[in-house]
Amino acid sequence: MSTGVKTGWFVVVLSVLMGCQTREIVKGDGKTLIFEDDFNRATLGSSWVRGEGEGGTGKWRIEDGALVGSDIKNDPLWWTGQLPDQARVEFDATALSDHGDLKFEIFGDGKVHASGYVVIFGGWKNSLDVIARLDEHGSDRKAQKSRRALKGQTYKLAAERIDGTLKWFVNGELVMSYPDEKPLVGAEHRGFSFNDWSAPVKFDNVKIYRLD
Repeated sequence: MSTGVKTGWFVVVLSVLMGCQTREIVKGDGKTLIFEDDFNRATLGSSWVRGEGEGGTGKWRIEDGALVGSDIKNDPLWWTGQLPDQARVEFDATALSDHGDLKFEIFGDGKVHASGYVVIFGGWKNSLDVIARLDEHGSDRKAQKSRRALKGQTYKLAAERIDGTLKWFVNGELVMSYPDEKPLVGAEHRGFSFNDWSAPVKFDNVKIYRLD
C-alpha cells in the first residue's frame, strides 16, 4: 500500500467520438490524489475494515497482490479514510466467474451496506448494470441491461461526483449518471467500499482523488 498527494496538475475533459458512442475519459477541472493502494502485501492492513453487514461466510483477503472476495453477502470492505463531497475513485476490477457482480459503494457511512450509492457492474448474474441510492432494489435506482463483466477480464472502473451528480465509467466510457436533487453529503456519507454477493471477484490499484 502507498499513499500520497499530487498537486499542481489538471485533467482535461476529453470526448472522442467512436462509432455511435462518446467516450468521456475524465470529467473535472482538476484532481488531487489523497489515497492509493496496490494491495502488494500479505494482509489487508489498517486502511480497510469489514462493515456491519449481513454476515457472509466468505471473507476479503489478499491474493497475489490483489483484493479478492467471494460469498460476501453484502458485508462490504470499507476504506477507513473519508471522501470529500466531490471525489473520484478509480480501480481495477475483475470478475472471477461468469456471474459478474462487480460491486462497490460510494458516499456511504463506512459501516453499513446501502448507506450511500451502490454501483453494480454485471449484477444479478450479469443481467443488469445499476446505480442505486440507499437501496439497490429501490424504485429510484438507475438500471440498464448489462454490458457484462466477462470472466477473467480486468476493467478500469471509476466513479466521480461533481455538483450532486454521480457518474460511473468503465474503461473510460461513461456508463451511467445519477443526478441527485438531495445528494448524500456530510459526515455520514464519506465512505467508500468494495462489495459482493456470492460471485468471486477481484479488485486492485485503487486511487482516490479530491476534485478541485
